Amino acid sequence: MKNKLFVGSLPYAVTDQDLASLFAAHGEVVSAKVIIDTMSNRSKGVGFVEMATDEQAQAAIEALHESDMMGRNIMVNVARPKA
Repeated sequence: MKNKLFVGSLPYAVTDQDLASLFAAHGEVVSAKVIIDTMSNRSKGVGFVEMATDEQAQAAIEALHESDMMGRNIMVNVARPKA
């Protein structure tokens, strides 16, 4: 499955909803989650987005990798499984 994406270099102000809205233009978003540091309760600047199909995920990568979001160039790649 290549429909789960890792999103890096996110602005710290981005919410789960912001992330879902950005990716929704490229297909059906199943889930969108910004990772929060439990100690500081702040975003870690990374997140994960799951798209409905591999094709939609690939379209999102092509459209959004190294694109600008609130003044930062975000990175979008296929998420790797936990080691």
